[in-house]
Amino acid sequence: MTDQDNNQQKIKDLINKLALFMNLECQIEFKEENNQDNKSLLVSVYTPENARFLIGKNGQNLKALEHLIKTISSRQDEHYYNIVVDVNDYKKSRSSYIIDLAKQAVSRVRNTQKAEVLLPMSSYERRIVHMELASYPDVATESIGEEPQRRIVIKPYNP
Repeated sequence: MTDQDNNQQKIKDLINKLALFMNLECQIEFKEENNQDNKSLLVSVYTPENARFLIGKNGQNLKALEHLIKTISSRQDEHYYNIVVDVNDYKKSRSSYIIDLAKQAVSRVRNTQKAEVLLPMSSYERRIVHMELASYPDVATESIGEEPQRRIVIKPYNP
């Protein structure tokens, strides 16, 4: 068994152990992605019921689970992964929702020529918005505030 397989097995064991405490059955899938020098490990957890226990309010439990897995993996594997954990594709659907909100805000900013402030978001969600709106030449984005109330301002771009 390679170090990677061993690390994935430890991640799987940890998630299964936590799920067992919550009386949940889950299926876990791993997908590796290589982008330039950066290796990412996507951990997809699927549970037929009560995924809300693993996700938590506004994804707080999911964020904590991801942090726990990253901490344990970084101690036991010299290959540093960017580890992303998702439960029942919550992050994927949340990303789509956030992009839609940002695009609606862009439309309003274009019409009014006034800046608009979005709701507070995690750093992961803010990064998604910044990357998505970077291709819009007529608007600029900026993060303001302090965690956990940090948010994005979308404003008309005036060079």
